[in-house]
Amino acid sequence: MPASETPLVLLHRDGRLATLEINRPEARNALSFPALLQLRECLAELREDSSVWAVVLTGAGDKAFCAGADLKERRSMSEGEVKEFVRNIRATMDDIAGLPQPTIAAMNGHAFGGGCEMALSCDLRLLASHAMIGLTETSLGIIPGAGGCVRLPRLVGAAKAKHLILTAKRCSAEEAKSMGLVHEIADAADFATATSTMVQSLLANGPLALRAAKAAIDGSLDMTMDQALEHEASCYQRIIPTADRLEALAAFGAKRKPNFQGK
Repeated sequence: MPASETPLVLLHRDGRLATLEINRPEARNALSFPALLQLRECLAELREDSSVWAVVLTGAGDKAFCAGADLKERRSMSEGEVKEFVRNIRATMDDIAGLPQPTIAAMNGHAFGGGCEMALSCDLRLLASHAMIGLTETSLGIIPGAGGCVRLPRLVGAAKAKHLILTAKRCSAEEAKSMGLVHEIADAADFATATSTMVQSLLANGPLALRAAKAAIDGSLDMTMDQALEHEASCYQRIIPTADRLEALAAFGAKRKPNFQGK
């Protein structure tokens, strides 16, 4: 990307935290093809960065977290280009879900279509109280194609997911929280503080333990009980030889907070 062009995705680093910000507020942070590619580049960088303990995804401005695919761009695409776009948007959501670090979708505005699918790909979800969220694709003659038809029923159950997807329902923040679609909601004035609180609740814990716990949960979802328990045990084994585990034991004995180093 030429130096004179404004990045479509901003990567902010603040100590152990990385924040990815979709930077298209004039388009309600819709996902254009160039934005998708920039987002995937950032995700690839973060995946290999052990100094990052948690990742936040958010949108620029205060009107929308992400409005989903850029429909203005979509109108100019050939059928083949649409197929390539759908392949890439699904791969992007898989990239998010596949990050070893815990992730937070800080939805400071509306999250529809691909924006909702992006949130579903994250581990934790925070939604502004004025915002709405939903998989609205059927109202456009398509279906959620970036994991929404798979991740939503696993989160809220098949019956509720069918109702939301087939009716293209836009849920209020309160509705979304009541069904478990989002974990927390916050007023706009308190949103930054609520995001920081959620981030700190992660960063206070052992980063290697966070990665191992996430791997244990995600990796066991399609396993039998016996397989899942074995997988959990293998994830635990990663933690035993770490300095962080010994530091936590020492801190417990000394009645102080552990000083985790990610080692």
